[in-house]
Amino acid sequence: MLNVVGVRFKKAGKIYYFDPGEFHMSTDDHVIVETVRGVEYGRVVLAPKQVDEQDVVLPLRKVLRVADDKDRFTVEDNETKATDAFAVCCDKIEEHGLEMKLVDVEYTFDRNKVIFYFTADGRVDFRELVKDLASIFRTRIELRQIGVRDEAKMLGGIGPCGRMLCCSTFLGDFEPVSIKMAKDQNLSLNPTKISGLCGRLMCCLKYENDQYEEAKQLMPDVGEKVETPYGKGRVKGLNMLERLIQVEVEEQEHVLEFTLDELKGDALFN
Repeated sequence: MLNVVGVRFKKAGKIYYFDPGEFHMSTDDHVIVETVRGVEYGRVVLAPKQVDEQDVVLPLRKVLRVADDKDRFTVEDNETKATDAFAVCCDKIEEHGLEMKLVDVEYTFDRNKVIFYFTADGRVDFRELVKDLASIFRTRIELRQIGVRDEAKMLGGIGPCGRMLCCSTFLGDFEPVSIKMAKDQNLSLNPTKISGLCGRLMCCLKYENDQYEEAKQLMPDVGEKVETPYGKGRVKGLNMLERLIQVEVEEQEHVLEFTLDELKGDALFN
């Protein structure tokens, strides 16, 4: 077993594990750690705990120190500098006539690198842009192309449900979402109804998918013939969440509704 602490570098970013060493820390404390990008400032979201070695990527990097007020001021100063860098980069993009949209700018904690996040429809030749930016900021420059889902996560916004976007508030990673999930949940397949602000399928289609998959295995298909307490019938509709089955019974003039348990004792037949 290993003693680890979970750290996030962005509000809804991925959780990374580090070795807390001899430091005492709790949730919401800020720490300074070393990552592949360099020295970073992060927030503890999982207090120190014991985990199995198979659950983490080894070797673990150690927490350098618990952050203090001086570190917090450094972060605030970096954010101010990033705002200025955003304006400069926008001017340079326009000057070079590049077909790209700048989304965000980020300084690493130690100011060893400035990262410019952008979106574009295709590949962009930004070599001259990088040269200009390097001459202005006198540090390492990285231009990183991101997708529309990452753009929505960075910028945030309000979804069709009226709440703040899941990706920008609590989702650490994007999970695959398919049109099949919308079909299984009997949702309208109109793209405007099932797409988020990013233009992709809404992440929330995944939330209840496991329950729908389980219900689908237990319940008959629409159009399937069943034996009911009132005689033979054909399935006309399904209420997956409440496990209700609408059946058109041959000897009845209207559709009857049954629970799954009421049909369990009767054999399904084709």
